[in-house]
Amino acid sequence: MQSALVDSILLNASHSGASRSKIPAFLYGCAWKKDKTSDLVYQALSSGFRGIDVALQWRHYREDLAGEGVRRAIGEGKVKREDLFIQTKFSPIDAHDPEDTPYDPHSSITEQVKQSIATSLKNLSTTASYPSQPGSPTEDTTYLDSVVLHSPLRTLPQTLEAWTTLESFVPSGQVRNIGISNANLPVLKTLWDNVKIKPAVVQNRFYRDTEYDIPLRQFCREKGIVYQSFWTLSANPALLRHPSVATLAGNANVSKEVGLYAMVMALEGTVVCNGTTTHMVEDVEGLAKVKEWVEREENGYQWKDLLKHFKDATGDNNPERMPEESADPKIGGKSLPRHKYREM
Repeated sequence: MQSALVDSILLNASHSGASRSKIPAFLYGCAWKKDKTSDLVYQALSSGFRGIDVALQWRHYREDLAGEGVRRAIGEGKVKREDLFIQTKFSPIDAHDPEDTPYDPHSSITEQVKQSIATSLKNLSTTASYPSQPGSPTEDTTYLDSVVLHSPLRTLPQTLEAWTTLESFVPSGQVRNIGISNANLPVLKTLWDNVKIKPAVVQNRFYRDTEYDIPLRQFCREKGIVYQSFWTLSANPALLRHPSVATLAGNANVSKEVGLYAMVMALEGTVVCNGTTTHMVEDVEGLAKVKEWVEREENGYQWKDLLKHFKDATGDNNPERMPEESADPKIGGKSLPRHKYREM
């Protein structure tokens, strides 16, 4: 698969005759932004981000405010809807606080998904009232580029019921792609083998405790599924200090954080969820600097060498071995909670 560091990745067509969506290298992560969500989404889109990742889950997200930020950016001419990748999630009942469930918790899973998608389409509509520039387009652009199951449900039949319901929104174009988050390889394979519309994306925590999802990412590459990495910085302090990251950052004159993002994107078929609140322009422009450095012919050999050593650290070059241990014992043995819902 193509590297997101080079260009936006084309998702697999969701069904026969469907066009293929482009997913950008960065998705702006909207978790934990609370009342600042609208302003931060607006700032992200104004700074060059062209994708957002949100969820209809009030515990960690404000999807309604994310929609406000999108409409403001479009209304002021900062971006066009067709240039954006808007992704949200259906969050199963266990992901919600009992008093803040955005659908009838006593209804069937099918109805829960339908109610959730209906609300998401309203929250993220770009035709809702917002002061726009004269001559702005008025045609209906209410669709979601991607909807992700926030996690597998309690049982396989429930997961398949939720997936089948999501599938029903695809032929009309209201939902263009569907995927899953917080999933392991057996779940992903089962989905692939049993559903009509295949997963277009998988969004997982990328870190050593899951061996950087090496077998799962290999399956994704084989099937053309885009892997979305989250907790890329906070879960990987050892990778952030890796010599390849430091050298790349120095050569391209970017921060080590941008260097790590670029290295992860170079693992092929991988995009990154980035929830920064302070380095939006720096991250977007930094990624462009890395791309420019990588594409220079005279840097080709060094880039291949840096990437090889980074892949040694993640285990990509030898899937049979565990990824390299951190040199720092405080980091090497650290374990993060496996099923926590989202960082950004």
